[in-house]
Amino acid sequence: MSESELSSAPSAAAPPLTILYQDQYLVAVDKPSGMLVHRSFLDKHETRFVLQSLRDQLGCHVYPVHRLDRPTSGVLVFALSPEIARLLSQQIAAGQWRKGYLAIVRGVVKAAGTLDYPLKEQLDAIADKQARSDKAAQSAITRYLPLQQVELPFVVSRYPTSRYSLVALQPLTGRKHQLRRHLAHLRHPIVGDTSHGDGKHNAFFRQQFDSDRLLLCAVMLQLPHPVSGVTLQLQASLAELGELCRQFGWPDDIAYYQQVFQQFLE
Repeated sequence: MSESELSSAPSAAAPPLTILYQDQYLVAVDKPSGMLVHRSFLDKHETRFVLQSLRDQLGCHVYPVHRLDRPTSGVLVFALSPEIARLLSQQIAAGQWRKGYLAIVRGVVKAAGTLDYPLKEQLDAIADKQARSDKAAQSAITRYLPLQQVELPFVVSRYPTSRYSLVALQPLTGRKHQLRRHLAHLRHPIVGDTSHGDGKHNAFFRQQFDSDRLLLCAVMLQLPHPVSGVTLQLQASLAELGELCRQFGWPDDIAYYQQVFQQFLE
């Protein structure tokens, strides 16, 4: 194929988003890691976003009611009308949503617990340049439950082996980067976290397991349907965490984790 033919050839179409639930009022998708929820001037070079992709996929407007950080994968809900968006936002404000995450973290998390550790608001130098920087730390609460551990025969830092844990997480508040900052505070940073994590272990996972993403996945979301009131239990895939679970000898069946979160979520 000539250079001119290459330049005019259409690029491969991006795969459609995986729909986890859809009715006439709302839709939930399994957001891939690395994908922004919506267009942002903070990353002007990005060309694909969940909101625009889903709108094109469904052929109708969709309305975001919450978000996931760009490197986090998992359940993401959109309303199909402004009225439903308002109702869902009211549910979130009232604490009616129950969110369950899985994360692979550095070290052995020995016991379940609840971390009540206030966080200072993280401000962006561009987007938040008009915001006050002297605000008091905001309440931030996270529940955590260790599920699995693995010890690998590799020297990553000062120890002869390296150890990691799979933990279930439930944020009871919704602060920016709350789970990532709380796990770092516990000295069990999430693998792949380039902002709050451990660079040596991040590099080890890239080299040894070809894993260059944040190992945090929003696998479960429980909420009352905004019209019927029936409890919806939305469940995402394990995504790239699934392959690591298989390599570490951990359960890789999402049904196993569904049972875990049914007992764990308050």
